[in-house]
Amino acid sequence: MITAMIVDDEPYCCETLEMMIAKFCPDLQVVATLNSGEEALEALSQHRPQLVFLDIEMPYMNGFEFLERAHFINFGLIFTTSYDQYAIKAIRFSAMDYLLKPIDRLELIQAVSKVSKSLENPTEMQLEILMQKFNWPKNPIKKIALPTMEGLQMVEIDSIIYCASDSNYTNFFLRNDKKLTASRTMKDVEELLADYPFLRVHNSYIVNLNEINKYFKGEGGYLLMSDGSHIDVSRSRKDMLLQKTSAKPALGHFIPSMAPVFIPLINR
Repeated sequence: MITAMIVDDEPYCCETLEMMIAKFCPDLQVVATLNSGEEALEALSQHRPQLVFLDIEMPYMNGFEFLERAHFINFGLIFTTSYDQYAIKAIRFSAMDYLLKPIDRLELIQAVSKVSKSLENPTEMQLEILMQKFNWPKNPIKKIALPTMEGLQMVEIDSIIYCASDSNYTNFFLRNDKKLTASRTMKDVEELLADYPFLRVHNSYIVNLNEINKYFKGEGGYLLMSDGSHIDVSRSRKDMLLQKTSAKPALGHFIPSMAPVFIPLINR
């Protein structure tokens, strides 16, 4: 039996989640429900839960501040939140689990099943990425946590040359001929990299604009990347590519040395 604690400033949300857990997650035992971060800090040492359901939007001390003040994060985490684009992006960057309110039964079962299989505590790097992205949501950060078959991999964003779709997974092609397969869809990856110089040039490809060597004209054309890969550009995304790179395909069959005209990292 896995012990769990619920932290949410709304008693109704605590009661609802506790009822759902009792009904749909029989391997979980809720040992405490708390309505503030302060109460939760005191309860940690008393109950020592293996898993914490943590609300983000709480008065006086929100969920992230609670984590900053906890001495040891020796428990699994599932965040619960109403839609907050900055909070959710921070959680996704750190590869942690979250549930949107009102909580869906199937999503609860899936999240609990995933966490229960590993019961791994968040790493220091995950927490660092989480806090950095939440506290400065519009500031680009250097690393992203990617869940792979071997475990979490921390990847320098600048080291990503391009990403390729593989059904519900995404292959990340990195410098030095490295490749990682992450359990992230292309849509997820596109959202995560939206604040960086990346562009989805095809349904199957997202490229690092700074890693393009040449663009070859055609109906959509294709790109020659810094690692020698050829990446197709879809006809519908060609204009966006040329706009982002400020390039004009007027002469020749390719545009050489495009990198210097790429837009720099910007805040959006």
